[in-house]
Amino acid sequence: MFSGIIEGTAQVVRLEKEGTNLHLTLTTPIAGELKIDQSMAHNGVCLTVVDIQGDTYTVTAIDETLKRSNLGDLHVGDKVNIERAMPMGGRLDGHIVQGHVDTTAECIAVEPADGSHVFTFRYAVAPELIRRGYFTVDKGSVTVNGVSLTVCTPTADTFSVCIIPYTLTHTNFCDIHVGTKVNLEFDILGKYIARLQELTAK
Repeated sequence: MFSGIIEGTAQVVRLEKEGTNLHLTLTTPIAGELKIDQSMAHNGVCLTVVDIQGDTYTVTAIDETLKRSNLGDLHVGDKVNIERAMPMGGRLDGHIVQGHVDTTAECIAVEPADGSHVFTFRYAVAPELIRRGYFTVDKGSVTVNGVSLTVCTPTADTFSVCIIPYTLTHTNFCDIHVGTKVNLEFDILGKYIARLQELTAK
């Protein structure tokens, strides 16, 4: 489990396809602190560390992960938001994040707001997805590229988030512009409520 509080970014240094899998090798100052089999979130996707070499480490994304996320669109040199799993008893500074990306969204606007920036995203909606809790609510939580954020002005298929300068410079939000594809994980609490309503309605 994660909290959506990004530790920093890692830079992609190598991409290697093996069948339908994609091996991603990244460099980060915390590589020496990692362990084999450790879970880490990459742009919000929980992946397992499979190799460590000096200041680089490798994780593997399967086909299902690549279809649901933006990891398959990465290039060498791209920055990825990373977070290690939350320790038992640690503070939940963001919200409950599973590291299971639900879908992607497209950035449709970036606007300055008195020193901060408002990013607006659009995602595909369908009745079956809404029934599963894949939607946003005003002042609710959403994870964008692994970052725990508060939803503003949601519509049927869009929402906005306000990004403070610290988040802009310490995550890959600094590289997000109109047309950029990002990963979304909707709030797990909303999914449970949606599932409960579905079961009790039968």
